[in-house]
Amino acid sequence: MELEYIEKSSNSITSVILGTGSTSLKVGGEDALPFLYREGKNVSLPIIAHEVFDSAPSDWAKSLKDEFKSVINKPIEWALYCKNELNAKLICLRLSSAHPDFGNNSADKLAKLCRDIYAKVNLPMVIIGCGDDKKDNQVLPECSKALKGKNCYFGNTTIDNYKTIAASCIADGNGVIAHSPIDINIAKQLNILINEVGLPLDKVIINPTVGALGYGLEYAYSIMERARLAALMGDKMLALPFICFIAQESWRAKESKASEKDNPDWGKELERGIYWEAVTANSFLHAGADILVMRHPKAVEIVSKAIKELTNKGIK
Repeated sequence: MELEYIEKSSNSITSVILGTGSTSLKVGGEDALPFLYREGKNVSLPIIAHEVFDSAPSDWAKSLKDEFKSVINKPIEWALYCKNELNAKLICLRLSSAHPDFGNNSADKLAKLCRDIYAKVNLPMVIIGCGDDKKDNQVLPECSKALKGKNCYFGNTTIDNYKTIAASCIADGNGVIAHSPIDINIAKQLNILINEVGLPLDKVIINPTVGALGYGLEYAYSIMERARLAALMGDKMLALPFICFIAQESWRAKESKASEKDNPDWGKELERGIYWEAVTANSFLHAGADILVMRHPKAVEIVSKAIKELTNKGIK
């Protein structure tokens, strides 16, 4: 008789709610490693967030820009396109134009944009700043105030700028994306600091930093796996859902954007980019990703199909 070893966990991942009302989404809650249903429950299915930029990205491959050419300069229409044409359930809005070197748009202007997009699409939102800590500390609190009570998530909060953003989210009923540079100890420390400010852990989602296929994927995968194992063994400060910014990493890989004219042996540029994003996303599903931030509709379609096949439950 063949014996099967079933491992049971002593802890589960904290459940986190994004949004409000009938369009709200739940991530987390699992008490086993991904898709090991005989060992525990994966309470919530992984969710794909559709990425929207507040201004046309300057560094995208032409093949990717062409996919969104009718809306790439119109963030409200872009978000509506994701909802109505791509069946998006979660929008990730990037406020890239806030950066002092790329538009330097004001906090008031961007807060109004956040409010207008939410009013139009009525979907849960993740709002990501420009990456300049000083400017993000001006912009994100105003955006949080504009979306007060909407249970949106703001990032990236880091060791250097978590206090201002976390305090705003506490006041406005929103949550944070806690960003750490592929380091399990920094991830844990940041979660502790955010919690000590007064933001409950069910308002925190971890951005562990990921790498694309061929660009550090294996290392990022191992860090996520270690964090998830520690969480399931009882570490509550690591027992939080993961958000992985797949598109950002995948589409800046040279294999995704190098022209087929210059690299004829590499195949078609668009197909390369789509599969680079899809394979990267699928890999991080198995590392424990709860939210995948993606771009190309075809890549989203491939990964959505994979999620359905892995779960046999469909996407909620």
